[in-house]
Amino acid sequence: MKIVQTKDAGFNEEFRRIKDRGKVMDKGLEGVVRQILEDVALRGDEALLEYTRKFDGVSLTKDTLEVARVEMEEALESLNTKDLDILKTAALRIEDFHQRQMTQSWFYSDEKGIELGQLVLPLERVGIYAPGGLACYPSTVLMASIPAKVAGVREIFLVTPVKDGKVDPLILAAARLGGVQRIFKIGGAQAIAALAYGTPSVPPVDKIVGPGNAYVAAAKRMVYGVVGIDMIAGPSEVVIISDGKINPSWVAADLLAQAEHDEMASAILLTPVKSFALDVASEVKIQLRDLTRKAIARRSIEDYGVIILTEDIDEAFELANRFAPEHLELIVDKPKNFLGRIRNAGAVFLGPETPEVLGDYLAGPNHILPTGGTARFSSPLGFYDFIKRTSVISFTAASLGKYGAMAARFAQMEGLEAHGKSITVRLKPKKP
Repeated sequence: MKIVQTKDAGFNEEFRRIKDRGKVMDKGLEGVVRQILEDVALRGDEALLEYTRKFDGVSLTKDTLEVARVEMEEALESLNTKDLDILKTAALRIEDFHQRQMTQSWFYSDEKGIELGQLVLPLERVGIYAPGGLACYPSTVLMASIPAKVAGVREIFLVTPVKDGKVDPLILAAARLGGVQRIFKIGGAQAIAALAYGTPSVPPVDKIVGPGNAYVAAAKRMVYGVVGIDMIAGPSEVVIISDGKINPSWVAADLLAQAEHDEMASAILLTPVKSFALDVASEVKIQLRDLTRKAIARRSIEDYGVIILTEDIDEAFELANRFAPEHLELIVDKPKNFLGRIRNAGAVFLGPETPEVLGDYLAGPNHILPTGGTARFSSPLGFYDFIKRTSVISFTAASLGKYGAMAARFAQMEGLEAHGKSITVRLKPKKP
């Protein structure tokens, strides 16, 4: 794992290359995705089933496209007790956290005759995308479905690609625990198209959430406006700030945990202690040898992993805020004291006993997080992604009389005559 210093020539260019690694647009990929979206919108199930055969190698029919409800129940029964208990524990912790995010409708009177407020309403129908190509991610199903259930979404759908015509029992069990009503055996851009535009077999949804590959990300970007989306998920990343007062093998393990996600994942250590940096780099090399996914992790570490030697801890926090990471680990003395230094991060993990992996599964907060620097302006998936807010306004004749003339003049200032008349027609004295 390479070690660089912030004062090295070319450091800023290398830092920017890693930070922006997922932002390069592939015009060829976008063209393919656009064609798929248009085709599914036009031909519905016929196109959807064709692309599923072509890309997933699975021949489905309209009758086998959807998972039967009984399969979800059987999946829960088929799991061993230990694994099922883990899923249930995770579900309970995730639900408890997201219930604390809940907001209610509210109303107030700011003066006599004027009542204002806001209705907080759940979305009617949402679609969750769960990756299912190289690995199975029941944790993602729980993280996406439970906040929707807490918000009161009436219909929760799940789409996930399959390789043998069957959905993994872990995915089915997580869906059942998360309140998912319907599951479709489709993935890729064609699944996003089906959720956005609808087909005879897949009803259209109001919002699509959940991570996916580059084709899924491009498709979500293109259908935004037809439906809502949570975010455009990019490659995963972790930034670790350490003062060097920890076993280097722990930090190495955390870096590799991120690197094994995929070849585009980024694992970064920021530390002012050179000896510690060298020890961590050595540990990464040792631990990498025994990983099942070592080819993926090695490529990630070689291309987008780096140990950055900073002048001090202050500079480490400056760089972390510039990167705006998905995950930020603070492995420093009294980490809570440093929370005020953080401006941009999807999730923060405090102290050596809080590895980021806990957040992936059952800490409680959502693991669907902003990536690629978008933590500068966006937030983790949560309750608030599954609601909409509607303003409520009520004036009486008296309050209209007080503010109407000003509103009419405002309309006049903007050159909108009919707007003004909408007010003044109400201000004319009533005929006896």
